[in-house]
Amino acid sequence: MTSPSIGTHPPSTQANRQTLRLGCVSYLNTLPLIEGLQVTQHLELRPAPPARLIDMLLDDSEGGVDAALVSLIDYQRSPEPLTLIPVGMIASPAETHTVRLFSRTPIGEIKTLCCDAESHTSVALARIILAERYGITPAIRPIQWGSSESKSCDAVLLIGDKVAGRAPARDDYPHQLDLGASWREMTGLPFVYAVWMCRARDEENQSIRSLVSLLDRTRRHNTTRLGWIANTRAGAHKWEPSEARRYLQDLLAFEVTDDARAAVERFFDLAYAHNLIDNKREVRWLSAPGA
Repeated sequence: MTSPSIGTHPPSTQANRQTLRLGCVSYLNTLPLIEGLQVTQHLELRPAPPARLIDMLLDDSEGGVDAALVSLIDYQRSPEPLTLIPVGMIASPAETHTVRLFSRTPIGEIKTLCCDAESHTSVALARIILAERYGITPAIRPIQWGSSESKSCDAVLLIGDKVAGRAPARDDYPHQLDLGASWREMTGLPFVYAVWMCRARDEENQSIRSLVSLLDRTRRHNTTRLGWIANTRAGAHKWEPSEARRYLQDLLAFEVTDDARAAVERFFDLAYAHNLIDNKREVRWLSAPGA
């Protein structure tokens, strides 16, 4: 099979299904996993907010994708079994910077939490941390940041590039909580926000196996040029280059390690304990290239 390639092609047709479709996020933190794929043949990148990717992965129509960087909690909430692909993730060993709770009141006094509608995993993480560390279960209200209703809550949970470019003023929200740092303090583990996934029924397809190898090579190559990615892409994402370099090089992790696998299990255990998922599926990882 010809190596897959991604570009800004129109959606594939049934007669042209040699083109693989990859769902991804358009935040700065995803670039170490996808930078360079735009020139790959027979591969189409389909960017979307994190919360939309699970629906795209489960969509068998031409609007769907073959694999995606899915929000971690959606592995458990999916009506169809999925497989985790251990060739790339978005995780933070401790401080995340871009998964942050901003509050008008002390954290332990939050009654209503407005949550960025783009994320599923970060909302679940916030609920776990607030319950485990602060003993509170605030009402959750999905919002679009910047809307009038976003000003009506005690606290706001934001994710992604908007934290760097459109964070609330500290005078209005004097109390802040970095969820990655809080999780690390609570568990001693990194936190995994998203992982490449495919449908379990597709995991042995040769096209998926070829895509897995491509994603693995892409991440490995991009790990050697994080500074270049930060310097050249920061402006488009409304980051200062120095801040982008620190973010990609020091705050995030992209390789699936044993600690990351343990963190996935721990998160699912706590999500189940706090009734954030109805059942806890066994965690199924695809064998990595060369394994």
